Amino acid sequence: MATQPDSSSQPRVPLSRDRVLNAAIRLADDGGIESLTMRKLGRALGVEAMSLYNHVANKDDILDGIVDLVMNETELPPATEDWDVAVRRCAISAHEALLRHPWACSLVMSPTTGFTPRMRYMELLLGRLSEAGFSPELTSHAYHALDSHILGFTLWQIGHTVATEGGEDLAATILRDLSVDEYPYLAEHVEQHFAGSDDEGEFEFVLDLILDGLKRIRGAA
Repeated sequence: MATQPDSSSQPRVPLSRDRVLNAAIRLADDGGIESLTMRKLGRALGVEAMSLYNHVANKDDILDGIVDLVMNETELPPATEDWDVAVRRCAISAHEALLRHPWACSLVMSPTTGFTPRMRYMELLLGRLSEAGFSPELTSHAYHALDSHILGFTLWQIGHTVATEGGEDLAATILRDLSVDEYPYLAEHVEQHFAGSDDEGEFEFVLDLILDGLKRIRGAA
């Protein structure tokens, strides 16, 4: 009878910065950013926590690295497309990347962990707007409008995910405690929201309003 190879004799994959960061992002995805500790990360990689410091400087370095990984999932606005098409695709891609990693929004907005990983994204987005003919002032306004929609809507959507998972039971509870006569429009909204709102459609709805407004401003300038 053939014997099974001893798993302990199998060559172990060398530890590297890439392995550390990819393990860190998996921990954060599975348990939230609060679950990411050096001890848990070392355990996930099968090493002592101190071994990690041969590949990362400290936990802040890890946070910078995993935010960078999330930002690398964003499709940057290419110069080969019309500015509004490129910016729209970039915004949707950034929104989807942040939804895949719900913990990332707060880190992306942090000046200590989010700025450096976002520099290339910011540069290309600002460049597309400027090259489209927006003045420096309007470029700044346009960038902030787009960025606040991407981050703000994503945070709103993440925050509502748990509530939406409550489905009909939660909707019934809210409507039971709500005076329909006093708040008829709010009651209608609650029913529509829990009937299965299309959050992706809502994200693109507001995004298109922003882009349409920017196109009108650009045309009038």
